[in-house]
Amino acid sequence: MTNFTTDQWIILGLVFVLGFLVGAWMTSGGRSKWKTRYNEEVTTRKALEAREKDRDASWATREKELRDEADRREAAARAAAVSAPAGRADPYVDDRLRDRHPDDFSGQRRDLDRDGVPDNYDRRPLDGDRR
Repeated sequence: MTNFTTDQWIILGLVFVLGFLVGAWMTSGGRSKWKTRYNEEVTTRKALEAREKDRDASWATREKELRDEADRREAAARAAAVSAPAGRADPYVDDRLRDRHPDDFSGQRRDLDRDGVPDNYDRRPLDGDRR
């Protein structure tokens, strides 16, 4: 075993005391400081998780409401398509009074290229090859 001199024992004791003082300085305020910070972080995390869970639930209910609304609209569109009169095959014929062409004095719709689209709706009324 190694024999220590008195000077070496004093240096070893001073290093021990210095280590003890540095350790006490590093935990200034006691060990409850990190525990309180940890507990605050845990409560914050739990609050964030609860808020995220509520947000996900609200998004799920909103998505369900939107799907139900889309289903209702689709059902209404089907009902409207079923209840529409069968004689309305040409929408340009039934709205004569509303969209009458100013040059059309006879009451008939003018269709120069005879493609079935009245000239006031046709972008190129004289193309002739649109069918």
